[in-house]
Amino acid sequence: MNDQANSVNKRYVAATPATLSNWNRQDTTWMLGLFGTAIGAGTLFLPINAGLGGFWPLLILALLAFPMTFYAHRGLTRFVLSGREGADITEVVEEHFGIKAGALITLLYFFAIFPILLIYSVALTNTVGSFLEHQLHITPPPRAVLSLVLILGLLAVVRCGEQLIVKAMSLMVYPFIVALLFLAVYLVPHWNGGILATASSVPAPSALLHTLWLAIPVMVFSFNHSPIISAFAVDQKRRYGEHAEERSSQILSRAHLLMVAMVLFFVFSCVLTLSPAQLAEAKAQNLSILSYLANHFSNPTIAFAAPLIAFVAISKSFLGHYIGASEGLKGLIVKSGKRPSAKALDRIVAAFMLVVCWIVATLNPSILGMIETLGGPVIAAILFLMPMYAIRKVPAMARYRGQASNVFVTAVGLVAISALIYSLSA
Repeated sequence: MNDQANSVNKRYVAATPATLSNWNRQDTTWMLGLFGTAIGAGTLFLPINAGLGGFWPLLILALLAFPMTFYAHRGLTRFVLSGREGADITEVVEEHFGIKAGALITLLYFFAIFPILLIYSVALTNTVGSFLEHQLHITPPPRAVLSLVLILGLLAVVRCGEQLIVKAMSLMVYPFIVALLFLAVYLVPHWNGGILATASSVPAPSALLHTLWLAIPVMVFSFNHSPIISAFAVDQKRRYGEHAEERSSQILSRAHLLMVAMVLFFVFSCVLTLSPAQLAEAKAQNLSILSYLANHFSNPTIAFAAPLIAFVAISKSFLGHYIGASEGLKGLIVKSGKRPSAKALDRIVAAFMLVVCWIVATLNPSILGMIETLGGPVIAAILFLMPMYAIRKVPAMARYRGQASNVFVTAVGLVAISALIYSLSA
């Protein structure tokens, strides 16, 4: 974490009792920051991916959404909190499992998150370029220039410190929530049953389980905000001391209730408007649900609003994933034996991120989707399995043993990883 973020954080009062009556503005900021990292561009594809399986699998996934999201991220937060004061996730892994395991997890952590950052760089450039050309009827600048300006703009926010990143993300959440609500409510008069056409026939148990097996990773990663959990836990421990676990659980539960309620309303509004055949058509055309709806209704308002919503969604997720990617890269540099100053380390990481994100955004490679899929099993292992393993093996986490939620999280993690590996090999 950079010096500026540290100086900001030192002003917070530590170890105040964490009760709901003392909920403050910073707690709300973190709640919205968590929401902002999780709910991004992937949300715009979730109605298509989740709705294709039919009504009953979607209903089961909707019921599982909150416990899958909350228990997994609470476990990862507890894992980071179990380390020494100020230790991020890479340092806690080394503290609990040794130097070699720490280096390996740090490497995996970085390569699971960094490709997603590259994908957002490409998506942001494509979205703004298309908006300039088709909605504003302006010839966009050369791709290399456009991508450089956009990434520099986001990195300018990053250079202001972690606390400003979280505040910027929490501010971006408001227009995004309003936009999702507007779209979901706008579709209500157009509900025609859509996916309910598949509700009359209950699939065979084997077919239902197979559909759920392949769909669970979609739901897991649509709500994933593991890249920001480490910074979140470190800040909670600094501010609340021994009450950090209680307060962080309260913030997580509120954030997850907000994201699950908001996203599921949006998803069900979409799938009640469009038939399964239309969802399949949207997937075949590789369109987000916004783009497909704009074409479906020929509505200029949606056509104009869609790229703006996508811009906010991608920018939020870029900032949240930058925190995790930079944390991983800093850990790799430190574990390599080099010990630059905190300011020099920040500059090295920022320069690396800028150059690589700019090059990839300019080249616009189609292979990035494969890289994201390959990173999926690693994210699932870190989010679901590593904290549960630590609960079994690490004395500092022994008090969390014997909880039913541990079995649930482990089971979901194994299902998600096996389904992702199956999808890659299919």
